[in-house]
Amino acid sequence: MTSREPARTSARRTRPAILTILVVVCGAIVAALVHQPPASFASLVDVLRGGHHGGLGEADGAVPDGVTVFDDDIPSVANLDPDLLGALREAAADAADDGVEFFVNSGWRSAEYQEQLLREAVSQYGSKEEAARWVSTPETSRHVLGDAVDIGPTDATAWLSRHGAKYGLCQIYGNESWHYELRPQAVDDGCPPMYADPTQDPRARK
Repeated sequence: MTSREPARTSARRTRPAILTILVVVCGAIVAALVHQPPASFASLVDVLRGGHHGGLGEADGAVPDGVTVFDDDIPSVANLDPDLLGALREAAADAADDGVEFFVNSGWRSAEYQEQLLREAVSQYGSKEEAARWVSTPETSRHVLGDAVDIGPTDATAWLSRHGAKYGLCQIYGNESWHYELRPQAVDDGCPPMYADPTQDPRARK
């Protein structure tokens, strides 16, 4: 018997063990993906951008890819409350110094667009009650008023979670890390406690 033979035997015994570990790890990853909550950032953006809005387009608040808070030619940005837009632009300019860019996933929306998004959310989430946790009615939506903006990607929302209060920009809902509104008092007092989701917001009960 040569000195090489034990090495080959050891290699043959090791391969099945490695394969077993790989199968277990892959199975865990698949299970985690399958059990992710449906209302992730990506899935909500799909609702906002999925091209099934009954002919409603940019004029009603649909946002093409790559829009920033500086794009005045996009109605979703141009129709935001001027004070909110000013705070966003100031924050975005400072975030750029840290290598972070703000993109607008949704801003101002027409009432018709909001109604369509709500219908799509009901279809996606299976009930009006569950949909209400993610999409407000046209009568109560802060987007329709131009008072809310959805920012991405995740490094931008992470930056805002750390620095947003300095500009009066606050996350309002615990389940929507991308949804920001202007709270000027936050500059001195910090952002107020978040609601768990829009259904807990008293403004949604009007």
